[in-house]
Amino acid sequence: MFLSVFDMFKVGVGPSSSHTMGPMVAAARFLETLRNSPFRAAGLKASLHGSLAFTGLGHATDRATILGLAGFEPATYDAAKAETVLEAITATHKITPPGLGEMAFDPKKDLVFDYGPALSGHANGMILKATDAQGDVILQETYYSIGGGFVLTAAEQAEAGGAKAKARADVPYPFETAAEMMEMAAKSGLSIAQMKLANELKFRTKAEIDKGIARLWEVMNHCISRGMEGTGILPGGLKVRRRAKGIHDALLAERGLNMTAPHVINDWMSLYAMAVNEENAAGGQVVTAPTNGAAGVLPAVLRYYLDHVPGASTARIGDFLLTAAAIGGLCKHNASISGAECGCQAEVGSAAAMAAAGLAAVLGGSVEQVENAAEIALEHHLGMTCDPVKGLVQVPCIERNGLGAIKAVSAASLSLRGDGQHLVSLDVCIETMRQTGKDMHEKYKETSLGGLAVNVPNC
Repeated sequence: MFLSVFDMFKVGVGPSSSHTMGPMVAAARFLETLRNSPFRAAGLKASLHGSLAFTGLGHATDRATILGLAGFEPATYDAAKAETVLEAITATHKITPPGLGEMAFDPKKDLVFDYGPALSGHANGMILKATDAQGDVILQETYYSIGGGFVLTAAEQAEAGGAKAKARADVPYPFETAAEMMEMAAKSGLSIAQMKLANELKFRTKAEIDKGIARLWEVMNHCISRGMEGTGILPGGLKVRRRAKGIHDALLAERGLNMTAPHVINDWMSLYAMAVNEENAAGGQVVTAPTNGAAGVLPAVLRYYLDHVPGASTARIGDFLLTAAAIGGLCKHNASISGAECGCQAEVGSAAAMAAAGLAAVLGGSVEQVENAAEIALEHHLGMTCDPVKGLVQVPCIERNGLGAIKAVSAASLSLRGDGQHLVSLDVCIETMRQTGKDMHEKYKETSLGGLAVNVPNC
C-alpha cells in the first residue's frame, strides 16, 4: 500500500477536515468536471446528507461548500478574500467560479441540508448539480468526504467498498499491514521511516520531500504558536473561552520557581495540542494529522520532543513524520480515520498511534517497539465516540487532543521499556477499531445526536 505523507498530512483550514475541507475539495473537483464537460451551466445547486447535514452548520460545511463552488481550495485558502466573496454571493445570488463565468446560486435555496437517511456510500455525503438556464440538471455528481480531507465520488467509493482498493505496486515497500511492514523491515534492514522515504522517492525527489516535510512542520509549529497567543471566545455559540494563552503564561511563570511537580510536563503537552485545536475551532490554518478534529495530537508530541527531550534534534522531524504517516496509512487503509464512520477512536485514536510511533522512532526504538507504541496508543482509545456539542469541534475535542498527546507519549515510553514483544498486535487493534466503528450506533458518530452532545446544555 502507498499513501503519501503529503496525503496523510495536508495543509488546510478548520474546523473539520471531513466537514469543511472535504466539501471544499469536492466542490473543486466538481468545478473541474464541469470545465471539462461540453455543458454550459447557468446555475449550481448542492445538498448535504447524513453527518454533513446534522453537524454541517457547526462545522461550517455550508460556507465551505459555497466557497468551494466559488473556486476556493483548502491549501490556498484566503480568509479575508473568502468573506468578501461570501458577502457578494449572498447579496447578488450569483457565483463566479474561475473559468466558468457567472452562474445563479442563492445560498438559501440552492444549498439544502437533507436530514433524511444518509446516502448509501458513507455518512458524509453530498450531491452537487449544475443546471441550465431553465433550471434542468445537466450535470450531477455524488461525493463522499471520507475523513482527513479525502474525497471520493460515488463510483470511486463503490469500487473501494466492493473490494479493497488495490495497493500501488510501483513502490519498493508496499506493505498493507503492520505485520508486512515489520517483515519488510527485517528483510531490508531499514527503519519504517527509511522504507516510507524509499516509497516517496518513486514520485518526488529527495529535495522535494525535504521541502514538503519542512513546510508541514512549519505550518504545524506556527499553529501552536498562534494558538498560544490567541485570546477571546471561539465562534459558534457555545461561548468556549480560549485557554491556551493563559496556560502558557502560567507555565512560563512557574519555570523559575524550582517547585514544579513532574506531572506538569503533561500540561505542556496538553497546551501544545489545545493551542492547535483552538486555532482549528476558530477556522485557522492547520495540518490534517490525520484529521482536523485530531490535528493537535501529533504536533504536540513533536513539539514536546523538540522542546523538552534532552538530545532532541530537528534533523529527526522527517523520521517522525514519515513513521507517523506509515502508521496513519495502515489505520486508514484497514479501518478508518473518519469520525463519522468509526467515531473519535478513528480520529484521536489514530492520531495518538501515529504520534506514539513517531516519538518511539526518534527516541531510538526498534521497528517492533515502534509498532508496539502505536498499538498501545490506539488500544486505549478503542470505543471512543464522536459527540461534539452543538456540532462544533470544541467540546470535547480540544481537551481530547491534549489527553491524546499525553497517551501517545506514555505509549512510546512504555514501549521503549520493553523489547517489542507483546500480546495484541497493531493489526488486531486496527481491525478491532473497524469492527467497533461498524457496530457503533450512528448517534455516536459525529451526528451530535448522542453522548455529550445531547447531555450538555448548548444554547
